[in-house]
Amino acid sequence: MSDHDELLKELGLDVELHHRIFDSIDRNFRKTVLAQKDRPERMVYFDGVIRGAHGARVQEIVERRAAGDKFIGTFCVYVPDELVLALGAVPVALCGGTSLSIPYAEKMLPRDICPLVKSTLGLALSNTCPYGPIEDLAVGETTCDAKKKTWDILAAGGDFHVLEVPQKKGPRDRDLWHEEVVRFKARLEETTGRTLEPAKLAAAVRLMNRKRRALARLNELRKEANPPLSGLDALVVMQGALVDDPLRFSERLEALNDELEERVRRGAGVVPAGAKRIMVSGCPSVMGNWKLHHLIESAGAAVVCDETCTGTRYFSTLVDERDGGLDDQIAAIAARYLTIDCSCFSPNDERIEAVLRLVREHRVDGVVQYVLQYCHTYNVEAVRVASALRDAGVPSLKIVTDYAEEDTGQLRLRVDAFLEGLGR
Repeated sequence: MSDHDELLKELGLDVELHHRIFDSIDRNFRKTVLAQKDRPERMVYFDGVIRGAHGARVQEIVERRAAGDKFIGTFCVYVPDELVLALGAVPVALCGGTSLSIPYAEKMLPRDICPLVKSTLGLALSNTCPYGPIEDLAVGETTCDAKKKTWDILAAGGDFHVLEVPQKKGPRDRDLWHEEVVRFKARLEETTGRTLEPAKLAAAVRLMNRKRRALARLNELRKEANPPLSGLDALVVMQGALVDDPLRFSERLEALNDELEERVRRGAGVVPAGAKRIMVSGCPSVMGNWKLHHLIESAGAAVVCDETCTGTRYFSTLVDERDGGLDDQIAAIAARYLTIDCSCFSPNDERIEAVLRLVREHRVDGVVQYVLQYCHTYNVEAVRVASALRDAGVPSLKIVTDYAEEDTGQLRLRVDAFLEGLGR
């Protein structure tokens, strides 16, 4: 029994199944993340964010709702959190990162689609996601076909809003996206029963920019010759960013960054001498999924950068904190979110440029392209990324996998061979 079993029962969850799934996730967390040596002391807070995501954080949101605030569940980094926060609501990312919920989705969905989509839907269908019963609005987006059609299924069960993300970035596409952000603002006002105010939106923009600056500072520290934290720990911080209260998260991350800078001054890094510096590029690794980073770092390398949505794509651009009225503020927010270089865009030269820039800045020895099974956009775009890296003299390895552990041995052999090749 956990401290929050009564809460889960009150929410109508299958508590026994919830334990089976999330006890297994916690065991995996302990044998990967918590098994690392010489971790920064202030990582304890971020460990707690991950382990409390289905307990303390849910309790906190239940209390916020009792006080009159609304809860907004999201599934993508294209959702403008600034609008949600400015209306006094709570945004939390709900994507699933466990293989254990996938069988419940496969009773309805075909097997040959993205594991992230199946894991997310499986948590809902297995009645083990505590966020579903307290959700006032869920927000999806049109970044891939599997998601778009899954939103149709989830929309049948409650309030659901879909943001149309354009597939290009020309003037017409920017106009479309701006209209989508305005439409989302109206839907949030309807859900919360509140009217968006310029002063509150300005405060929300400053808060989210503070959070992005803290994450960018962490990313800068990973450029050190001997980084003061592992790539696995950096991933845990990033996963926490998607679920934690943004002000509290920013304060805790700023404190962690202070500790990391002190470790740098003392020369207390976590990377073995001669370890190869690896960038992970491509699909996100959402909460519950530490598989690839653990494989790479347990093989003796260091993940020093993540060119993913659980990495640089989340924090690399700030919203312009411009003066002016609400229209100007919303335009600035829309402009910022369209800088995200997801593989759904075509052409996507911005992403190729970002990959090469990050390789240079982090002095990367090799790139592992991480592709979730059946993620066609990242899988096809991997061809262009590999070509650009080859022209720049940077070796790369494409890993296509899901959340299951069955292929871990095979992947370990491929990672070991790739790292050995970098040594030559």
